[in-house]
Amino acid sequence: MTRTWLSVTVELLGGRGEELWPWSGRIFAVGPSHTFMDLANAINDAFARWDRSHLSMFTLADGRVITDEETGAEMAGSIRGPVIAPIDIAIAKVTRTLEAGAEFQFTYDLGDSWMHRCVVGEVKVDPLEVLGVRPDVPLPYWGWGSIPDQYGRRWATDDGESPTPGKPGTPHPMLLHAWPAQVQVPGLDLSELRGAIVSADAGRFIAAVTGRDIDDALQQVGAGIPMALEQRRQETEPVALSVINRLTWRGIAGDRVLAADLLAGLRHEPLAGRVVPVDLDMLSIVLEGDPDLSTGGYLDLHAGHVYDETATDPMLMVGEDAAIEVEEEPDRWLRLNRTGSRNGWHDMAAFAERQHDEALRERLERAIEGKGAFYRFRDLLHGENLSEQWHAFSTDRQMGRAREFLADNGVRVG
Repeated sequence: MTRTWLSVTVELLGGRGEELWPWSGRIFAVGPSHTFMDLANAINDAFARWDRSHLSMFTLADGRVITDEETGAEMAGSIRGPVIAPIDIAIAKVTRTLEAGAEFQFTYDLGDSWMHRCVVGEVKVDPLEVLGVRPDVPLPYWGWGSIPDQYGRRWATDDGESPTPGKPGTPHPMLLHAWPAQVQVPGLDLSELRGAIVSADAGRFIAAVTGRDIDDALQQVGAGIPMALEQRRQETEPVALSVINRLTWRGIAGDRVLAADLLAGLRHEPLAGRVVPVDLDMLSIVLEGDPDLSTGGYLDLHAGHVYDETATDPMLMVGEDAAIEVEEEPDRWLRLNRTGSRNGWHDMAAFAERQHDEALRERLERAIEGKGAFYRFRDLLHGENLSEQWHAFSTDRQMGRAREFLADNGVRVG
């Protein structure tokens, strides 16, 4: 470990005729190649000087002055004070001029006189140790205190006389982690997303999800990530990580299963279960369809096909659509028992609850009471132009439940 850089503590004493207390400070790592101009710029950066049209000047303990060549010439010819020989701020190296323990002064803006006390540390530092990099310019690696505006302005139009503007009644949405609002983010085009997945077009898939609100369609987006990782891994990895984090945060049925599968794909690890190419849409239809029409069906664990239970009836299936023989290969088939409409009703209740418009929320909640709830709910959604949003929301939950069902039976979607 080579420690050849100076550690320079800079404290802001005051400016504009005001003394500050406590003094704000920054500690800089200053390298052998850095000039006093480099240090001046670093100090002005660290102390938030946005108007850089003013002069910078260092004064050493022996009275020597370090400033720009023109200002130095004017000071050298002054009829006041001692005779000085100014040092060029653009040329003089800090490490060659100062020694350990040296105290010196930095002034920015000779009119407002922002005054800084500077002290060279007794021990040199290694920039890789204190900064993690070897920068081209001095950089602060420690600091404290509040930084005043160089003109004392507290808001954009502060003229020193006007009263302070009133504080908004509510915090800014950014402080509430509610920005940007969902209405500002373009919605996901599910048709385009599905088209990209069906056509196995990774570029189209990435374009379909980038910059879009995907939070209601994470299961649907996740279905395309393995394909995109295979074709365009570097571009897809950030998308995959984002979806994994969102799934983990949302945490509804099937989300943690999909998150684990996507993480395995990123790590080039096998999925934790028997991998079957299942169409989750078809599976969810069989699992959550009308129980009056069917009690369920079967999943072919070899090919991934989903069959309604009528496919086992030889009286109904003939020719190429001959009935499947479940009993002949029992290990090939997974029984699917229909769960009915209970989960669908909970989806409607959850969709209603998340509406910010109180009146709309109450209408949706009334619509799902009693018989005919599904029809009333969908009619109301159509009238409120929420059908597409509901479709994405409900489809994602159905796919998640289907994925969870498979995982509970040792099957992963592949």
